[in-house]
This record gives sequence, C-alpha cells and structure tokens, in this order.
Amino acid sequence: MPFGCVTLGDKKNYNQPSEVTDRYDLGQVIKTEEFCEIFRAKDKSTGKLHTCKKFQKRDGRKVRKAAKNEIGILKMVKHPNILQLVDVFVTRKEYFIFLELATGREVFDWILDQGYYSERDTSNVVRQVLEAVAYLHSLKIVHRNLKLENLVYYNRLKNSKIVISDFHLAKLESGLIKEPCGTPEYLAPEVVGRQRYGRPVDCWAIGVIMYILLSGNPPFYEEVEEDDYENHDKNLFRKILAGDYEFDSPYWDDISQAAKDLVTRLMEVEQDQRITAEEAISHEWISGNAASDKNIKDGVCAQIEKNFARAKWKKAVRVTTLMKRLRAPEQSSAAAAPSAPATDTAVPGAADRSATPATDGSATPATDGSATPATDGSITPATDGSATPATDGRATPATEESTVPTSQSSATPEPASAQPDSTASGGAAGQAPAASTGGEAAGSAAESRREDAS
Repeated sequence: MPFGCVTLGDKKNYNQPSEVTDRYDLGQVIKTEEFCEIFRAKDKSTGKLHTCKKFQKRDGRKVRKAAKNEIGILKMVKHPNILQLVDVFVTRKEYFIFLELATGREVFDWILDQGYYSERDTSNVVRQVLEAVAYLHSLKIVHRNLKLENLVYYNRLKNSKIVISDFHLAKLESGLIKEPCGTPEYLAPEVVGRQRYGRPVDCWAIGVIMYILLSGNPPFYEEVEEDDYENHDKNLFRKILAGDYEFDSPYWDDISQAAKDLVTRLMEVEQDQRITAEEAISHEWISGNAASDKNIKDGVCAQIEKNFARAKWKKAVRVTTLMKRLRAPEQSSAAAAPSAPATDTAVPGAADRSATPATDGSATPATDGSATPATDGSITPATDGSATPATDGRATPATEESTVPTSQSSATPEPASAQPDSTASGGAAGQAPAASTGGEAAGSAAESRREDAS
C-alpha cells in the first residue's frame, strides 16, 4: 500500500505541545547551535531549573537521527560525572530533551580564577573524567568528542564535581567503528589514519586534555600564516599520526615524571597498547601521591591566555571550517591525472597530497568521500557512511570548528586537506533553504513520518 509508511507514522503516539508547556516554563533561547536551540527551562511543579534542547524535525533526517541518538545514549547512562537526562517529549514537529543544568564554569575559567593551582588539582579533574569514561566504556559507549569545552563544573561551590556534557557523537560500540568524527586537536591517530577504532580514542583525548591542563599548551600545534589553514591541518594531522609531541622546557620543567608517564601512556599511538580508562584510574598519579603540590598556576595561566583565552588556537584550527568539507579525490582518475582540474568531489592537488594514511601505510577510502564540519568543532558520520555535521546545534558562531581527513589509495599517502564548500547539510550555514512548494513540503513531511516510524 503506497501510504503504508504514512499510516504507521500517523499511529505513533506523540506528545502534544501543551504537555511541554504545562510542565515547563521555557525561557528565551540562550544558545543556537547547528541542529538545535537551547533554552533554560523551569519545572513548574518544583521550580527546578533545567537545560532544554529543542530539535526541529523539519530540519531534516540527520537532525531527527541526531536527536534520537542523543536520547538513546542518555537513557542508558547514570553517573555522577555525566549530565543526566531529565525528561523527553516528542511532538509531531519537535524533540524536547531536558537535562540537568550545570551552573559552574568551564575548567579553563576555573583555573584562571584560582590563587593556587597544582598537579593535584589537575589530577582531581582527570580522575573524575576517567571515572565517567570508564563507566561509559563498561557499557561499550564511546563518547568520541571528549574535549575541554565539554567539561564543566556542576555548580559554583568550592568542591564542585566535574560533569561531561555533549553526547551528540557518542556511539554504542557493537564492533570497531569506521566513521571518522571528533574535534581535530583531540583526534586519535587511528581516526586520523582512517582505521577502525573504538574506546581507546577517548583515552587519547583524555591524554590531550591532561597535557593542556598541565602546561597550558596543546600537544599538537602549528604556527601558521593568517590564512594558511590548509597547511596547518595537514601538519596537525601528520604530527598526530606520528605522535610528534614533546614535554617542552620550560613549561614541563616543574611537572612530575609520574604525570609525564601517564600522558605518554594515554597518548600511545598504537591503540591496542594504549592504557585503558580503568587502568589509568589505578595509576600512581591519579590514585597515589605522585601528583605534585607545587604551584604551577603562573606558567599554566600565561600559556592558557596565550593559546586559548585570546582564541589564537581556535582561530588557527577551527574558525575557518564552518564552510569546509574534506572531499575524497575522484577514485583512481584523480590520482592518475594530477594536472586535471578539481571537480566537485576532488581536492585540488589530490594526486600529490593524498588522504591520511593508516599506520600500516595503507589508506582507507571514505565511504562516500565527504565530511562536513559542524559548528561545535566536530563532525559526525551520516547513516549512509559519509561524515556529516555534529548533532548538538544549528548555527553557532564559527569559533569551534573542525574537520577530519578522508582517504584514497596512494603509494605515499599524506593527510588530506580541507576544501571550502557551502553545502553543509543538516541545518548548517550554507544549507539549501527549506522546500517552498507544496509537493516538496509534502515529500518532506512524508520523510519525517517514515523516519519517526522507523
């Protein structure tokens, strides 16, 4: 029957919009992200404040998939260091996700406000993150986008706990994962190299976080000319693949050997040799007395101000990728014809600058040859195997963007570079406008119903 899918969709039990407004007062939009709007909401019966994320179904299949993925993951987890799901409403037009409200500051802001900051403070932060990640990994959940921006203090009390937010890229590991996603500065070598990967990518990201918290510097960073972002990304990915970082003087002169040892073990290039979250919790720098009490605030804060507070790192790595896509070159024809002009799916110069290699020297081609950056500094794979925008927002300012490399076969593969594009999908800037004709609107509505019924 031609309308069978529509009928199934119509029979689905939806919440009425009034059910949302009867229970919650929704304030003004406090943030607009690529796939959703974020509100501060008040429970009318208790007066308690929450965060509300609203996803519009009309914004496309990827938005609906994103909302359902986040809901599914959050329903599985309950841990003191993870922002908890409070309520969910699914109407015919929207998804409403209500979460705990974290009122504390980001870790950077907390460090800058301290009069005294030592390795032990960092150890306390890292321990909480490791405990949350070990819990996720016990459920075979990979977060895939751990970064400092996703760590926040739960409240403003002196001994507030750290909570992890932003599960739009989290994935249940039912076998090794192949789709690349994440934020470039935190990507593990196996993701950059287009290998299959799993939970160890989260441990690598924790190593990057720890490195930054102890020195104020990112482990992989390349000074570039104002607009030379293509070379920056290539060099960044090469350094990640090689594990090319150092404990530079003077920034690491006062840091304990135990701290350096844990960073080294978390940032082990070979994923099967990388320390697990559970093992890291037992490390002497986390559970013992190896973390130093020496005040390192001045040195760390000076570098944070230089690299982060003034947005130099973000600008160099992320800002320009709002309209970028990494395109896989045309199959073998692009490699065989280096002088041919680039097409819609080719990276200029692809023949002599092929995509990122796996560590065994091979390169795994992307499933559809494209990857679209999101506005929170990450990308997420689409259901067709291509990489698509992250699912936690709709159109944030271009301050935290990212791309990941794609691949093609080559004798001497190198990290791929980003290609400007204005066709970012899923509600991002540059997306085609919503259907304006009756037939297109009807088709969109039918697609939405089929998706909701699935």
